[in-house]
Amino acid sequence: MADNTAGETIRRYIVEKFPLAKKRGLNHTDSLLETGILDSMGVLELVEFIEGEFRISVTDEDLLPDNFQSIERIAAFVQQKTRTN
Repeated sequence: MADNTAGETIRRYIVEKFPLAKKRGLNHTDSLLETGILDSMGVLELVEFIEGEFRISVTDEDLLPDNFQSIERIAAFVQQKTRTN
């Protein structure tokens, strides 16, 4: 299970930054890509946020849909990256 604190931080950012997330309500397992909450530009904005917030580096190879599918998946990705950095 991913770090709940990271998940909550990511959730707050998404709800504040992306109006559709606020309108729909959002839990940690909702698909951000399939629901249209995140598009390609949104993913890039989110990457910039998590790089700064969690002090990690996201490479081009990390930009896989699986890593950004849901808050739960993003938090797990962040946790994995913080362990390897």
